[in-house]
Amino acid sequence: MKTCIAAALLLMATATYAAEPIAPQDLPPGHPSIGKPVDLGDVRVPKATGANAKTVEEIVTQRAQLKDKPVEVRGKVVKFNAAIMGKNWLHLRDGTGAEAKGSNDILVTTQGQAKPGDVVTVRGTVRTDKDFGSGYAYDVMIEDATIAR
Repeated sequence: MKTCIAAALLLMATATYAAEPIAPQDLPPGHPSIGKPVDLGDVRVPKATGANAKTVEEIVTQRAQLKDKPVEVRGKVVKFNAAIMGKNWLHLRDGTGAEAKGSNDILVTTQGQAKPGDVVTVRGTVRTDKDFGSGYAYDVMIEDATIAR
């Protein structure tokens, strides 16, 4: 079980936009192929509307003020991993922020479904300083989100 969780977390970190994709022989036996990364091109998504609407960059840069508060963000799914530790995990980008600063991508956990390339609005709670072990720690993420299209 620990091997499966570690492999799944490894997939979460690298599946869609890794510099070096994981080779099938590096996965434990019984794991499905992760497939090829999705080329999503230039990401530009209009900001969500409403009282709790934020951009990806705003959530990342204002994480201390937003900790444990609800947010709504609209973005393009750039990575989706299903059924890891009882949740689906996705990364959203909306065209704001900078990769060099780590402010252009936000991790989201949900029970909802999406696929890379989908433009969705997620509503969830900002969490900070989450450490799942095995080197998977996040300064900021959105947990228990709902997905709307």
